[in-house]
Parts: sequence; C-alpha cells; structure tokens
Amino acid sequence: MNANPMDYRQAWHYLDSLQFFKIKLGLDSMERFLGRLGNPHHGMRFVHVAGTNGKGSTASALLAVLERAGYRVGLYTSPHLSCVRERFRIGAGYISEEQFARHAAAIHGVLNGEQITYFEFTTALALLWFAAEQVDLAIMEVGMGGRLDATNVITPLVGVITNVSMDHQAYLGNTLAEVAAEKAGIIKPGVPLVSGVAADDSRRVVEEHCRRLGAPLYLLGRDFSWSSSSAPSAEESWDYAGIRGGYSGLPSALRGSHQRDNLSLALATIELLVDSLSVGEEAIRAGLVGVAWPGRLELLHPPRPEGGSWRVLLDGAHNPAGVASLVAALGQDFRYHRLILVWASMADKDMAATLDLIAPLADIIILTRPESERSATPEALRVLLPEAARTSALTATTVAEALALARQRAEPADLVVVAGSLYLVGAARLLLAGELVASDER
Repeated sequence: MNANPMDYRQAWHYLDSLQFFKIKLGLDSMERFLGRLGNPHHGMRFVHVAGTNGKGSTASALLAVLERAGYRVGLYTSPHLSCVRERFRIGAGYISEEQFARHAAAIHGVLNGEQITYFEFTTALALLWFAAEQVDLAIMEVGMGGRLDATNVITPLVGVITNVSMDHQAYLGNTLAEVAAEKAGIIKPGVPLVSGVAADDSRRVVEEHCRRLGAPLYLLGRDFSWSSSSAPSAEESWDYAGIRGGYSGLPSALRGSHQRDNLSLALATIELLVDSLSVGEEAIRAGLVGVAWPGRLELLHPPRPEGGSWRVLLDGAHNPAGVASLVAALGQDFRYHRLILVWASMADKDMAATLDLIAPLADIIILTRPESERSATPEALRVLLPEAARTSALTATTVAEALALARQRAEPADLVVVAGSLYLVGAARLLLAGELVASDER
C-alpha cells in the first residue's frame, strides 16, 4: 500500500479537518473502504463494547485483566481528553507519533481526496495499527449508538451493552426503546452478549434482538452479580458471582458502586472468552488493581502556587444517568466540608436535568465553557439552575479562569468537582496534570 509520507503534525492536522465533515459513509461503504486498506479487521479477534455510560471503564478493566494474563490486547476508545493518541492503546502503551502518522498516511493515500468522518478515520487507523501489531484481541468501543457506528463492521467473540439511558436523542431517538434499538444493532447472530441493561424497555429490546439472532444473553443481576458488605469505596473489597464461578474479596481501583457494575460486565465477558483466552484468578485480581480510566471519578491533588495542594475530582458525567452516578459517589466515597462545582455542558445535552441533580449539592457553582462550538454559554447554564443557586453562581469565560476561581475559594477540607462535559474535563486535566500521552512516547 503506497502512501505519501506524513509527519505526526501533518497527520493530526488532516484528521482535525475531518471534524467539519458530518456525512457518514454507512457500513457498506465503510466495509468497501476497509477492503481498499486490505481488510485489516479480517482474521482479528474482538470484543465490541456499546452502551450509554460505562463503556470506557468496562473496556479498560478488560484490557487490564487480559494484559496481566499475558495477552497482547488493543484498546480503541473515544472521545479523548486532550490528545487523539489517547484513543489507541496496546496494553499500557499508546500509539507512537510515528505509528500514528504512518497509518494516517496510508488511509489518506487510499482516500485519494474522498471524504470520511473523523470517527471513521480513527476507527480505520485503530484497525490498521492493531493488525500490524498482531494483537491477540482488540477491544473496540462504540462511538455513538451501535447499529450504524463505524466500529460495527467487526464480528466479535463477545458483545457488550453496558446500559441504556437517554443521550444523543437527536441521533438515536426520543424513547428508551429507540435508543436501545440503535445500541442493540451491534448484536451479531450467535455471538454472546453481556449486558447491564435495566429491567425496562431497553431490556425488552435487547432480549428481542438476541432471540431473533440466536445470540446468548447474559444479564447483570440475573446471570452474574456483585455484592459488597457496605457502600463501595475504592479501597473496599467486593464479591463477584459469575456465570461459571465466582471470586470473593476482589480489589478495585475505581470509585463508585456503578463501577462494580462495569467491572462485573468485564469479568462476565472474560468468562465467555475462556475458549479463546484463558485467564486465571491471579490475573483477575492483579488486573483489577491496575484499572485506570482518567477523567472518570479521578481525584487529583494539584499544587497551589503559594504551597500545599487542593482536592479536585474530575468526572466526565454529562447525561442524567451519569450525573446520578456521580451524585451517588459523592455521597458514598468522599468526605468534604464544602463542594465547589465547576460545570460546563454541551448545548445538545439535557442541561436542565443534569443541573437539577448536581446543583443542590454544591456550595459554590462556577459555570464555564470549554472551547467547542457545541458548548453552552455560562449565561445559558445559569438560567437553568435552580432558583436558589442562580443569583450566587459565578461565571468564567475560560476553563483556566474557572479553575483559578475554584482554587482561590477552596479551603483544605473542600472538594472541587469538575464535571458536565468531557471537553471540560479534558481541558481541566491538561491544565492540572499535563498530557496523558508523552509527545515523544514510542
């Protein structure tokens, strides 16, 4: 496959230009395009992860455990927090700038002036990289929905639908059943599905798809479950009752009871992979200790210019279900005197519902706007606040200004929570902790 060489900066700028192209190829066209790239996805083994919330945590847990078991595992996720290379991992390592540029140049050469979307480009790049690196398994996270998602060209060993709640209604539908039908589009004939869908319309849709396609369905709470002696914390052990067995006293590096759901989904998936990838108890325990998912209930202690540090909790919760999980975690896992909330939201989200959930917990609210054409203005957010919080809320024109206001007001016993948008969390994390991916990483 001949391609004009690109350096990393050229590849990144070309990819960035694709954000303005919104028309999707469709799966048939995506298949034909991958054919011109040599069908990198053919012959590879996959796990396909869809759902409204928890996809990244579930996928990261799968990666951590399978890596500890000795396998070479690729992970493709989205969106990224600050650097596009975060989307592509093999084990603990991110794609290098040289590898990114080389595979991007190959795609650019095959396109020969044709247009595809940003997500289609990154999906193709992930498949090329994983194939070239001969991974034992690739974990592919759906971007949005499932049925028409660019990742849905693969046939996995196991499919996962973490849960279904309302999000992206403009694209996925205005009822739970409609959203569930889009996510159930990843279900393949005869391929087992692991799911944490609740006992509502979403479960009925998933069950119907599985029956029609002859896909065995394994449900959290019915076929596998977890238990804990008290409200879960990151330090407390928990028990897993699985499809074929179970484990007691399991560790976890992730906070929040909802993360036990995600970890259980990962363990159930590993059970179903037993014929292809064997994983022992030692790898499970060691892997769970090492699970990390930046920007999701991630606690930082950044330094103050005058000395000492302050506590900042980053969480990418951006829809009502995600914010409800954040609220629950704040009550279970954290102790603080005052809660200082730094908040932003994309304008196409259910802004009123999320603010209604989180605003009553906050003693100080700072509204801001990350650099995104889709983000709501602080003034638009203020109008949606409960009346009691509306007049006292502060606004900041930039994320840096919002963090400075929070730091100035935060006392040692206070907790600053940055949430409402992954764009906000990514910008805040970059300012507070730097890049996840080193620029010279190879």
